Amino acid sequence: MANEKTKTYSLEELTDKYVGEKGSPHREQFEFELKLDILGDMIKKARKEQHLTQAQLGQLVGVQKAQISKIENNAKDVRFSTVLRVFEALKAKVKMTIEFDPHSHLEIV
Repeated sequence: MANEKTKTYSLEELTDKYVGEKGSPHREQFEFELKLDILGDMIKKARKEQHLTQAQLGQLVGVQKAQISKIENNAKDVRFSTVLRVFEALKAKVKMTIEFDPHSHLEIV
C-alpha cells in the first residue's frame, strides 16, 4: 500500500462546496435554518433545566404541548411572539442584534 496523503478540509470549505459560497441565497437560507434549529435546541435545554415538560411549558405560555414540540423541533414555522412568550415563561433574557447591510438598496417596484 502506497503512502497516501489525505487532504483535510475545514468546515467552511465543505460548507462552501456543498451548500454554497457565503453570501449566496442558498447559503443564507441554510444559515438561517441552522440558527432556528439552534434556537429550538436552546429552548428545549432551558425547559429541561427547569424540569418542565412540554405540556407544563405550554400551560405557562398559553399554548398546547404540540406547539412547544413544534418550536423545539422546527422553530421556522412558529410565530415570533410565541417564541418570545416561551422565553418569558422560562425567565430567559433575550438579547437581539439586528444589522442592516449599508450597501444594499431596497427597490420599490
